[in-house]
Amino acid sequence: MPNKKKYNVNGDSGIKAQIQFADQKQEFNKRPSKIGRRSLSRSISQSSTDSYSSAASYTDSSDDETSPRDKQQKNSKGSSDFCVKNIKQAEFGRREIEIAEQEMPALMALRKRAQGEKPLAGAKIVGCTHITAQTAVLMETLGALGAQCRWAACNIYSTLNEVAAALAESGFPVFAWKGESEDDFWWCIDRCVNVEGWQPNMILDDGGDLTHWIYKKYPNMFKKIKGIVEESVTGVHRLYQLSKAGKLCVPAMNVNDSVTKQKFDNLYCCRESILDGLKRTTDMMFGGKQVVVCGYGEVGKGCCAALKAMGSIVYVTEIDPICALQACMDGFRLVKLNEVIRQVDIVITCTGNKNVVTREHLDRMKNSCIVCNMGHSNTEIDVASLRTPELTWERVRSQVDHVIWPDGKRIVLLAEGRLLNLSCSTVPTFVLSITATTQALALIELYNAPEGRYKQDVYLLPKKMDEYVASLHLPTFDAHLTELTDEQAKYLGLNKNGPFKPNYYRY
Repeated sequence: MPNKKKYNVNGDSGIKAQIQFADQKQEFNKRPSKIGRRSLSRSISQSSTDSYSSAASYTDSSDDETSPRDKQQKNSKGSSDFCVKNIKQAEFGRREIEIAEQEMPALMALRKRAQGEKPLAGAKIVGCTHITAQTAVLMETLGALGAQCRWAACNIYSTLNEVAAALAESGFPVFAWKGESEDDFWWCIDRCVNVEGWQPNMILDDGGDLTHWIYKKYPNMFKKIKGIVEESVTGVHRLYQLSKAGKLCVPAMNVNDSVTKQKFDNLYCCRESILDGLKRTTDMMFGGKQVVVCGYGEVGKGCCAALKAMGSIVYVTEIDPICALQACMDGFRLVKLNEVIRQVDIVITCTGNKNVVTREHLDRMKNSCIVCNMGHSNTEIDVASLRTPELTWERVRSQVDHVIWPDGKRIVLLAEGRLLNLSCSTVPTFVLSITATTQALALIELYNAPEGRYKQDVYLLPKKMDEYVASLHLPTFDAHLTELTDEQAKYLGLNKNGPFKPNYYRY
């Protein structure tokens, strides 16, 4: 692995915004009653706990009504330091993890190359990400590199119950299940953080909820935390807000804006998974359908490219003139949402913002319009405004609701406005291998960095590490890189081994 001590990373804290964290109205050191918690779960999510993965058939329907918090479960080693749907699903989850390993070559290579030196020995990582087979490969890689891990889910619908069970059986303290209530969500995070005799010194977050919870409930923990690694637009935005306000008390690595995350996970992953999520939930045909995609960042670009290739008529909304011009040059018509809301068949949000689709927009949609979100946060669609007495909610299938107006008009709401691809389908494992390897290297870098290298600011991943992550995946394609001659390297002013592009280069 390259010598990380040679790298210099420049921070950027230029986002001008005030900190806006939603206040949590409940104290989570007091557990609500069983009945109260179930009522909350049904009123907020009305979610089936079945997964679209193969393990849906393995779920024991007899315990669907029992909250995992009310079960007494132990793994084969006698440990009960976890909370999952059903520990008996571990065998099926293990098979899914083994399948994922075949498509995650870089993590497996990193595990083999670095486990001898144990670069994360002594690291105590608390994580809050999607809990899938791909995340499990990452967690087990971190464990092989010497780290101790405790994990919760960043999304109440994306957890694969059988994978969570497999991790718990392997000894990882995991607190997550598909279909958590909002109360369950924060309780699981608290169980990861608030444990006697164990205190985290690294954070791996996806969305910023874990970081926010520690800031709010256990601020003294940051005295021993060496750094934060964040992979989502929403979470990175929160970190920049903290940095701008002078309240970020540890270094943070912005993985979301690394090249290997933006160009592969955000673009290529969403290009494939948007179609998968829509097809599984609605069985629709895309040819000729009118679609509006809100946002033309990397996620929006992937969604638009996929839908255009399937014959859909695609409109784009954008606030940024540069992204807007890209959309126009790619052949999409740039519109305001109000201009097309009455005619489109599908509305897809991928901005990272809030109230992109408001109640006014929802009222004006045509009958059977499909509404979904591809951004991390569930704030883009104003779902709360639909929970009113005059509207009827009808569950059609898992993660699919009809919201019916008094005149009979209905819209099709997917995953209650949460992340479509991870809530309703799956995502390509190979692309997640790129992101997961980036996360692992960021954790290694922050954990091993000498004091003073990183200040209390937000940093981008060093370019050399991005190139290293990419190089680990090339053998899968039997790809052969051209090497610079000494004369060529001198002409360009480059090291023959990289980095090959300056930090300001846009891929």
